[in-house]
Amino acid sequence: MHKELKPSWKLVLATVISFLGSACGTVGGVGGGGIFVPMLNLILGFDTKSAAALSKCMIMGASASSVWYNLRVPHPTKEVPILDYDLALLFQPMLMLGITVGVTLSVVFPFWLITVLIIILFIGTSLRSFFKGIEMWRVETLLKKEMAKQAALINSNGEYKPVLIDTKYEPLIPKEEKSTLQILCLNLRWKRILVLLVVWISFLLIQIIKNGVEVCSVWYWVLFGLQFPIALLVFGFEAVKLYKDHIKRMSTGSLEYICEASIEWSAMSLAFCGMCGIVGGIVGGLLGSGGGFILGPLLLEIGVIPQVASATATFVMMFSSSLSVFEFYILKRFPIPYALYLITVAILAGFWGQFFVRKLVAFLGRASLIVFILSGVIFASALTMGIVGTERSIQMIHNHEFIGFLGFCST
Repeated sequence: MHKELKPSWKLVLATVISFLGSACGTVGGVGGGGIFVPMLNLILGFDTKSAAALSKCMIMGASASSVWYNLRVPHPTKEVPILDYDLALLFQPMLMLGITVGVTLSVVFPFWLITVLIIILFIGTSLRSFFKGIEMWRVETLLKKEMAKQAALINSNGEYKPVLIDTKYEPLIPKEEKSTLQILCLNLRWKRILVLLVVWISFLLIQIIKNGVEVCSVWYWVLFGLQFPIALLVFGFEAVKLYKDHIKRMSTGSLEYICEASIEWSAMSLAFCGMCGIVGGIVGGLLGSGGGFILGPLLLEIGVIPQVASATATFVMMFSSSLSVFEFYILKRFPIPYALYLITVAILAGFWGQFFVRKLVAFLGRASLIVFILSGVIFASALTMGIVGTERSIQMIHNHEFIGFLGFCST
């Protein structure tokens, strides 16, 4: 559906929802795609395909501005980049592979089944993130009490007596001040970024060539199959690196983690992360989201602190969503005026959302706020997409439309 950009109360309402959704979504590391699609469909009247395409545009804009902001922010506890490039290289190729598979499955899967998967998956991840946030809130409360006791000892005796705190969470205060340029140089790892760009360009070229080939022809499936070795090669290289570094760390007795994840990198855990990356991509391809609804909670689950989890998830989503945007542009799936306007709104929201929440986290000393925002965005997406999907499925039944599985080649 192609429309000219016309100011109206609906556009104002959509702008407000887009701004809040982008701000909260990027802070939580999920992108907000689950909110955008119903909003574009119900308020602005776009069809499902155009709404999904515009949703990707907004996720790309919000993720890009969020990444730019995070590149100028120091790591909360260490002298390392706030973007975990090891985890980005581990998940990005599998996420992009999953998205291409998800787009293919979206043609085959009936709408009611997608709705059921949305409700189950989103509510499950939302509840898990919520309980994770409660756990972190309790730890932060204990930390604050111990710090208050230390302050009281200093005030009463005039000397400092440190108190040891038994917690797996590290302090959330930077050790020393650095200039913005120094932080930017520390956060940028050009070799890692180059590898991520090569994967992105490879997938983009395959999609461009594949779109010009007849669907279900021999060349179509050859091009589709080329995506697997590319993704598996990069994932395998990074997985081997993490595994070898983990073995070396264990043999030397080092307590320093290879990356932000506090997981033991065994073959089983690496395979699990790879499968989660593919599942997250498939969900993103099916729903028009960026895959962050799986990646964000997963990073928290394996022990990544909220600030790094949010920064890394949005960094990965920037690649996956931009790939979809280019593909949708080639297919002329979205109106340019609306796309440019909503991308601008998302860019502003992503930047200022990160700014305000990071300041609030630093002021309150509670990184768990990021986890609660993540949980809230996923739950809101489950409600909106669940309600819209259920209503549409009921309407399809009343209209006696076909609600079974479709053939990909015959659709």
